[in-house]
Amino acid sequence: MVRAWYMADVTEGKLGVIYFKFDTDCSKDQEKLEVLRKERGYSYEDHVTISKESFKEKFDSMTQMFFIEHLHEDDEIRYIRDGSGYFDVRDRGDKWVRIHMTKGDMIILPAGLYHRFTLDSQEYAKASRYFIGVPVWTPINRPADDHPARIAYLKTISA
Repeated sequence: MVRAWYMADVTEGKLGVIYFKFDTDCSKDQEKLEVLRKERGYSYEDHVTISKESFKEKFDSMTQMFFIEHLHEDDEIRYIRDGSGYFDVRDRGDKWVRIHMTKGDMIILPAGLYHRFTLDSQEYAKASRYFIGVPVWTPINRPADDHPARIAYLKTISA
């Protein structure tokens, strides 16, 4: 079960965020993940481990960079294979919604959605990252309200 909560006063509104839960140790669930990847066209996959051990002296700067509010031109797809952390996303009223991600959680953040990521007290997450075609890593920091991805995103949630 996904856990998500507002970090301020509660407001209503759809975000366009898609969530899946897979058992990382179950071959049938991993087959379902592969079907989903094919259906959605996720042709590129890589893995990242975020921890003090993996990032060494860059740990603080990297985790601070992930926590800067930004958006992307493409969907951001993350599958937590181990560990945990938080994705914070903005709702239609510009309030934060915090989503706690743990082992087996997969999230798809639509292009143009303001978000950020931070680890929880474990300070460890191992994730798969999926892309359609060649990965685009460029975060577009806020403010970017006039960016085409942001404008397109706002149209999808206002319908």
